[in-house]
Amino acid sequence: MTTVPRLGIGLPVYNGEEYLAESFDALLGQTYGDFELIVSDNASTDGTEEICRAYAAADPRIRYVRLPRNIGATPNHNRVFDECRSELFKWASHDDLYARDLLRRCVEALDERPDVILAHADQAVIDGEGKVKVPYAYGLATASPHAPERFRSMLFEPGGDDFYGVIRTEVLRRVKPLDSYHHADRTFVCEIGLHGRFHQVPELLYFRRDHPTRAERANPSKRSRCVNLDPRRAGRLHPTPRLLAEYVWGFLSAVRRAPLSPADRRECYGHLAAWAASRTRPGAGERVEDRAPVDPALLDVSVDAVVAGREGRAGMSA
Repeated sequence: MTTVPRLGIGLPVYNGEEYLAESFDALLGQTYGDFELIVSDNASTDGTEEICRAYAAADPRIRYVRLPRNIGATPNHNRVFDECRSELFKWASHDDLYARDLLRRCVEALDERPDVILAHADQAVIDGEGKVKVPYAYGLATASPHAPERFRSMLFEPGGDDFYGVIRTEVLRRVKPLDSYHHADRTFVCEIGLHGRFHQVPELLYFRRDHPTRAERANPSKRSRCVNLDPRRAGRLHPTPRLLAEYVWGFLSAVRRAPLSPADRRECYGHLAAWAASRTRPGAGERVEDRAPVDPALLDVSVDAVVAGREGRAGMSA
C-alpha cells in the first residue's frame, strides 16, 4: 500500500533551465521531507526536460509530467493542484529559493494552530545571482480573526506572497480555481483569506527572485501577461478593459461565495468600494520588487547560509 505524503508541492514550469536546478536543490534539501514534488513541464523548449528527468531519477519524491503543448501558466498551476493527493499543498516557483526550514516551520505552524488555513514565512526579493535586494516586513492583517479585516488588509497593503504558502488542501478545494485575468492571483488569495486566518512565521525563509526573464518582467503589458497566463486570452475578445473588469469582479464574486455573515459580507463590500476609489490616486499598486535596493552593508542575511545547494559559493548573498 502506497503511503500518501502529507504535503504536496506543485511546481509548474516553462523554459526554466536557468534557475530550475537551484530551486530543486533548495526544495529537496528541506529539513521536512514528507512531501511529493509534482512537476508539470509546460512543453518547454530549452533544457528543462533534461533537468527534470535527471532530478526525478535521483529522488523518488519527484513526480514529473511533461505536457504535449503549452497550455499557459494558469492552467498549469491548476493542473499541479489537481494532481495533489495530500492533506497540505504548496505552489513553488522554478526560480525562487527556499531556506532549509521553510516547510518544517510552516507545517509546524499549521499543526499548532488548527484554525489557521495557510502558513508562510518572512521573505525578501533576490536578484538573479541570489543576492538580497529588498527584504520586507509582512504588514498584512491576515492573522485577524475578523474576515473583513483580513480582506481590507489584502486589498490595501502591499507585500506578502501568501500564494506560495503552505495551505490546507480542503480549503483550496472550496475556492474558485486560479483564473487568468490581470492580478487573478490577488483575488484568489483574498478568497482563501475569507475562509480563515493565515500565520506568518517570523523568520526570513523565502526568497522571491526578480530577474529580467521572470514572467512579469518579460511581459510588461497587462495583455501580454494575461496571454502568458492563458493563450486563450489572445485576440479581440479579451481587451484590457475586460481584463480589468474581471479583476474587480473577481473580488466581488469571492465575497459573494465566501462563508460570511450578512454583516461581514456588507463590510467586505464597503472595503472593496473604498479600494476601487483609491486606485485613481498616485502610488496605487506599489510593487515591493520595484522599491530601491537596500545597502548590502546593512543586511545580516546570507542566502548561501540558509538555502540547501548553495554551500561553498564564494562570498555572501547579502
